[in-house]
Amino acid sequence: MKKALSSVCLLACVLSGGCASSGGGATNAVPVPDHWHASVSPEGGEVSAASPDAKALAQWWAQFGDPVLDALIGDALAHNLDLRTAEAQLAEARARHLASGADLGPSLDANASVQRTAASRTLGGGPSRNLYRAGLDAGWEVDLFGRLRSSHRATAADVAASVEQWRATRVSLVAEVALDYIDLRTAQRRLALAESTLSGREQSLALASWRQQAGLVSELDVAQARTERDSSRATLPVLRATVSSAQDQLAVLLGEAPGALEARLTLPVGNGDGNVPRIAHDIAVAIPADTLRQRPDVRAAEQRLAAQAARLDAARAARYPGLQLSGSIGWEALTAQGLGASGSLARSLLASLTAPIFDSGRIHAAIGIEDARLEQARLAYQAAVLVALQDVENALVSLSAARERESRLADATASAQEAYTIAQFRYQGGLVDFLAVLDSERTLISLQDQLASGRGDVATAQVRLYKALGGGWTNETVMSASATAGAKE
Repeated sequence: MKKALSSVCLLACVLSGGCASSGGGATNAVPVPDHWHASVSPEGGEVSAASPDAKALAQWWAQFGDPVLDALIGDALAHNLDLRTAEAQLAEARARHLASGADLGPSLDANASVQRTAASRTLGGGPSRNLYRAGLDAGWEVDLFGRLRSSHRATAADVAASVEQWRATRVSLVAEVALDYIDLRTAQRRLALAESTLSGREQSLALASWRQQAGLVSELDVAQARTERDSSRATLPVLRATVSSAQDQLAVLLGEAPGALEARLTLPVGNGDGNVPRIAHDIAVAIPADTLRQRPDVRAAEQRLAAQAARLDAARAARYPGLQLSGSIGWEALTAQGLGASGSLARSLLASLTAPIFDSGRIHAAIGIEDARLEQARLAYQAAVLVALQDVENALVSLSAARERESRLADATASAQEAYTIAQFRYQGGLVDFLAVLDSERTLISLQDQLASGRGDVATAQVRLYKALGGGWTNETVMSASATAGAKE
């Protein structure tokens, strides 16, 4: 009982940062700030300081309002190989926990044998005879100093860590599917703009050719229009390759062969911003402490720390005596029919106490190994906390910058569209040369492409923020997966 309490106290001290480590060194936990350093408006704006709704956080991708994305994530959760691997690892951890629990109880074995013996000729020979035996053997290691209980507690923490790792894999998976889908839709949007640009430049080339035949412009205007047309054609293969690569990446995430989703993802989904999905409303962001409790990677690191603390307790318990109880009951007879007779019953009971006296430092070294591993687990937990805080801060900054950039690009694109329209009218009226039209057109095309990328960047930043917040799982879903993994054992 004392060993169990010491392990609990150890983890509490590590997480609160106030006591000496089990290995003998003093370590403070990572200080968690009261609020995010990046700007979070309590009255709305880009993000809100209010705590996110648990259901909305668990299925944050539904807020994009894109049924294709919903279907892709559903298929990925059902067929992704990494997630299925995490489920298999959870099943293994559960089986190991059951095995360690079995060590706490007694064992009972049945045995039966037949032995035929005969005296050698040097001893005068003699008739051969058979000896029949049948019985039960029982054994039990009494866990006097908690070594087996500590090992069992460690495997229980391993199971909890495997559950959290499954959750972390799920969080990463849904975010990766959403990010690749946004990349795909952004590339498709840019490809559509490039094809539209090519169509416009084909018309510009036709207009320049007509005006040159009419003697209104020189051959230079035609050559410039042809150059711009060919330049637009050159951008199409790169964008088409980007689209194909994004489709293949999504297929792999869904556990399918590259190219399997081409027909499914070819048609764009219109939602007001072309075919790039986005969340229109503000995103609620909890305080840092709540976010750390939501992050599966932090929770997994915490469970690994608890498991290692229990293993250190088990290593220390090896210094103390061990008590083994064993017994057997059975029958011995010269004939098979004689088994079970009252005179053939044999019984034995043995209690043995062993204590280490000299082992050349083996136990001391084992304790040192587990103590060093405990320090590694503690540092890994602290690193996980820092990474989680950094992820949210970076996501908040990226989202703010992406939205501001998108707003500026939208204004610039509107101005460039107006300038291009004016240049076209003035060129058709003979007031400016073709170079003025080309300059305004290049500016417009560049800004339209940047705006399409900027809208994708906003959606990407939204996904990364939800991933940083640890969204994408619920207790009910994990318990269902754990039950499934247990059924497969």
